[in-house]
Amino acid sequence: MRRFFLILLFAIVAGGAIWSFTVVSSWTDEGPLAEERNVVIPRGSSQTAAAQLLEEQGVLADAQRFTLLARFLGNDMPIRAGEFRFPAGVSPSQALNIMQTAEPVQRRITIPEGLPSILVHERLMAADFLTGSVPVPEEGSVLPDTYQYERNETRAAVLQRMQQAMTDELAAAWQDRSSDTVATTPEEAIILASIVEKETGTPEERTMVAGVYSNRLRQGMRLQADPTIIYLQTRGKPLGRRILRSEIERVDGYNTYSMDGLPAGPITNPGRASLEAVLNPADTDALYFVADGTGGHVFAKTLAEHNENVRKWRAFRRERGI
Repeated sequence: MRRFFLILLFAIVAGGAIWSFTVVSSWTDEGPLAEERNVVIPRGSSQTAAAQLLEEQGVLADAQRFTLLARFLGNDMPIRAGEFRFPAGVSPSQALNIMQTAEPVQRRITIPEGLPSILVHERLMAADFLTGSVPVPEEGSVLPDTYQYERNETRAAVLQRMQQAMTDELAAAWQDRSSDTVATTPEEAIILASIVEKETGTPEERTMVAGVYSNRLRQGMRLQADPTIIYLQTRGKPLGRRILRSEIERVDGYNTYSMDGLPAGPITNPGRASLEAVLNPADTDALYFVADGTGGHVFAKTLAEHNENVRKWRAFRRERGI
């Protein structure tokens, strides 16, 4: 009889060990998910509700078993709301860890240097998985950069980050400005930087273009920047044609051919390099520049030199039927 009870006790212990091993293995073994999948855990979801959702999405084999095992083998950390990426074969324990500690999936929206606010608005409104609406932001208020966002984040929140980035960048650049800058306020720096941004896409030219415009402002010369004429026509979008004589002669708060000094406001959203160029312009005697046919510009100190450069540019365009 004693031997029978010992055998029975051994069987119970062995069975319990096997059961424990099976339970632990099911918690850490590969799950049923065949390929990587993103799943959105709604805000306010309980662990039970999240488990049911993961079962429906094929991440878990059994939501009830997951909830039970999580109670005994998991930890007390709460799960988070958001969109999470679950790899193929993710185990129940890994799935819980992802919901507790992983960063939600990040998406990106890029604002190129020199993108006017009307097009910033179009990009924000077209961005996938953002919610809500925003007005066209104030020109010059957005720092060109790549910004991350999460699914179901508001467009207003993303725009606020873009504008705060410009505020911070401008403050830092203004703090490090050279005594050679003609900008007397951060607002003037943004306006002049927006013109520099639209005048050249060649990075190494930015300080020279800023130097030319700085010299013109010091000497009381008009800036005569073509992009300022275009701005009121299109709000920064491409004009698609040559500027008309009537547009050059028109008097308004932006046309730097018909007015002295800086325009009434920025004409685009300038990038860091253009801001730095305006606040640290090149030391140059140049007062003029014109396209050179290679994507850059040629600079001149005198009007006679400039007129000759313009003649060469026009000849270049004629040769190519432009």
